[in-house]
Amino acid sequence: MSQTTTLATLRQPETSPAIAVGFDTVAGFEALQRMAKMFAKSPITPDQFRKPYVNEKGQAKGCGTEDEAVGNCTIAMDMAIRMRANPLMVMQNIYVVHGRPAWSAQFLIATLNQCGRFTSIRYEFQGGEGKDEWGCRAVATELATGEKLTGPLITIGLAKKEGWYGKNGSKWQSMPELMLRYRAASWFVRAYAPEIAMGLKTAEEVQDTYDLEPAEDGTYRVSVQEMKEEAQDRDTPSKRSRPTNAEMEARRKEAADAWLATGNPLEDVEKLVNAYTRNWTTAQCEKAKQLAAEAMRNGAQQDAPEVPAQPEAQPAPAANMITCPKTETQVSDWTCSDCEQRAGCPAWAE
Repeated sequence: MSQTTTLATLRQPETSPAIAVGFDTVAGFEALQRMAKMFAKSPITPDQFRKPYVNEKGQAKGCGTEDEAVGNCTIAMDMAIRMRANPLMVMQNIYVVHGRPAWSAQFLIATLNQCGRFTSIRYEFQGGEGKDEWGCRAVATELATGEKLTGPLITIGLAKKEGWYGKNGSKWQSMPELMLRYRAASWFVRAYAPEIAMGLKTAEEVQDTYDLEPAEDGTYRVSVQEMKEEAQDRDTPSKRSRPTNAEMEARRKEAADAWLATGNPLEDVEKLVNAYTRNWTTAQCEKAKQLAAEAMRNGAQQDAPEVPAQPEAQPAPAANMITCPKTETQVSDWTCSDCEQRAGCPAWAE
């Protein structure tokens, strides 16, 4: 028996199925990308998630390319979905240290306090302030069992042994109490709720520690690449030893615009610096700007007031034409000047 379909039912608009944003379906992934593009264009999004832009001071900021910004936003949004957190809040609390994402310590503490599994984190200090024995541990109570959970003890002596305390620019010397709290809280989260951190360390931990890589013989080793990056950061006076992709793109555009202002095609300067514009280095950008300045100066000299042209030479007067009595043709006095009979020529006598 078929079900009767009324006209009102046919007129009802068809409802679209709900799409779960994420990597699980094609539609969900497309929706995630659209949202990521929106965040990449927002001025309140942190620079590591924004597409390239130039600030009010003329400095290039943001990611190297727009695709890079969209990719970063997509990853951050996926993490926010899994954590059931606000995407912008996640972006504002993720830092990239040595090429690795890391949480801010405040974010981990706030996330643990709001997860509903524990009471708010409290801190217990021991030892005398300013001594190596001075330390802190994070404590909280598990709500389901009422058990008091105690985190690892972090002391100034431990910070010195691990090399955190003596690092160049370390906050352990300027604000030791705050660093003790942050490190105690992050280790508590790693011990009792690692799913909150999603496998990421805090920014302070990434700056202070190295990962031990297990070897086949059961020993552990430190990544040489991490140590090289740390040494480069320590020996470099500035925060960034090399310009970012966005900064290089801005420099290339500035140099190219300077050359185009001369009215010459871009291919000419590419031949002079022996590289395409998209591959210019900092030195080649400077060379292109120098060539543009020289071209502008040469152009100014060419545009200087011209010297008045000399008057054209007057044409020579026409030669006298006469009738040669011998040939009976019209000849000029130039033609018959060498004639042997010219002295007695009756035409000349006239």
